[in-house]
Amino acid sequence: MDPELEAFIPLFPRADLRDPIAERDSFAVLAASVAPPDTTGLEIEDHVVPAGPGVPIRVYRPRQAGQGAIVWMHGGGWVMGDLDTEHPWAARLAEVSGTVVISVGYRLAPEHPFPAALDDSYAVLAWAAEHAGRLGLDPARIAVGGHSAGGGLAAGMALRARDEHGPRICFQLLNQPGLDDRQQTWSARTFTDTPWMNRDKVSSAWGHYLGGAPATPYAAPARAEDLTGLPPAYIATAELCPNRDEDIVYATRLLQAGVSVELHQWAGTFHGSQAILSAEVSQRQIAELGTVLHRALTG
Repeated sequence: MDPELEAFIPLFPRADLRDPIAERDSFAVLAASVAPPDTTGLEIEDHVVPAGPGVPIRVYRPRQAGQGAIVWMHGGGWVMGDLDTEHPWAARLAEVSGTVVISVGYRLAPEHPFPAALDDSYAVLAWAAEHAGRLGLDPARIAVGGHSAGGGLAAGMALRARDEHGPRICFQLLNQPGLDDRQQTWSARTFTDTPWMNRDKVSSAWGHYLGGAPATPYAAPARAEDLTGLPPAYIATAELCPNRDEDIVYATRLLQAGVSVELHQWAGTFHGSQAILSAEVSQRQIAELGTVLHRALTG
């Protein structure tokens, strides 16, 4: 493990999702401990997308932003997180990329199992495409992305948009995404005691999200048999993360299906370790996300 990251392990909460309602408070405390981003160069607005019960979103617009945007889904195992816990990361992504970021406050499991989170996120994508002119966006330059569970949602949205001939997605930014409920890869079977995210926690997250129903490719994109026709993707993995191998396999399968992919395996890192902002590797990870997104939406 990267020694700069290892020093912070005692400060991370235990990896447990057996009581997701209680863990939301712990997650919020952890998010609040992250140094706040500099938002002086951003215009930030809250809206509610009129779909279902209403989906809260927060739009981050850099003052020199182009016409591209990313619909961004937060992490938290589908059971934790909201617009406020994601604020440090959505704001940083907007700042380092110079791109409009639309952060989605989707409904959480277990109260709202699949497909609630996917439906909410997809509704925001459709809303952004439909209102692109009013938002100052180019509908051909809308990406989807997210971290962890949010990355899995983004991949599921790309599959659904392809199958339903929905809004055009130009790019997928998938950071340590949760893609496969089966947990049959080497990393999923072996990482039983890794920081923040381990096998048991992943199992609990999938159980809450699926709510006992069989997994479909929109819930667990690794189950999709056909990956042709999907948008180009950037996939980042952490070396000591249960999701690592399923993400690498997904990247390889995308390539074999003719989809352009950039894959970066970050040595010495663990799931969510980029929250340790003082570490040099975390700074490189965040900068790269911004660079990749900027290039995808302006190139």
